[in-house]
Amino acid sequence: MDSLVGFNRSDYPFHLFSLSHIYMVIITVGLLAWMYIFRENIKRNYKRIYKNILIVFLILGEITFHLWYLSHDRWDVATNLPLQLCSISLYLCTIMLLTKNFKAFEVSFFVSMTGAFIAIVTPELFFGFPHMRFFQFFIAHIAIILSCFYMIWIEEYKPSFRSVIRAFVIINIMASFVFVINQIVGSNYMFLAEKPNTTSIIDFLGPYPWYILSLEAVAFTIFLLLYFLLFKIPAFFNKK
Repeated sequence: MDSLVGFNRSDYPFHLFSLSHIYMVIITVGLLAWMYIFRENIKRNYKRIYKNILIVFLILGEITFHLWYLSHDRWDVATNLPLQLCSISLYLCTIMLLTKNFKAFEVSFFVSMTGAFIAIVTPELFFGFPHMRFFQFFIAHIAIILSCFYMIWIEEYKPSFRSVIRAFVIINIMASFVFVINQIVGSNYMFLAEKPNTTSIIDFLGPYPWYILSLEAVAFTIFLLLYFLLFKIPAFFNKK
């Protein structure tokens, strides 16, 4: 039982695109489909409950992450500050749900969807099923994605093209701040100091530091794809 919450990676190693990984991807898609199908019912009867459940999962995901590291005496400023993109997304989504502020939404949506989407497909994860960290990782990232679509399908928020630009500018401001922190504490937050140790999209983007410029292009492309696929194209066909 101790191995399920332990810090020995070899007990339950994570394998990219293993059956357990694919199951988590399917569960993510299934939950999104469920929320879309029952969006009107959620809107009428369960909006506050559903929002509060998402907030609880977001907060618990962060708390359990830090408690796990602390319980093993592994917490370190070079590893555990909330400066990875998905950690930032978790906080942004919590603020977005609590405040329902539109500016918080437009930044949270594009930044969070980009980071969480990449994390679900190519996780920087060293502990596989059924380790606690495996479940904590996927539950937190699934909660981020569901929170973003909650704002679209339940709260009916719709970003503009200006939102894409604003989110891109802000993520670059964040990255500049994180880059400085990396230099001070010797960390690799947002992978701005070196590539991650696990297989990821960054492996195809060139050597350091050039892959950072490639990441800029990838991020902006994903922002645009999200905007056109989820908002602009459906709006065009709805007019007809």
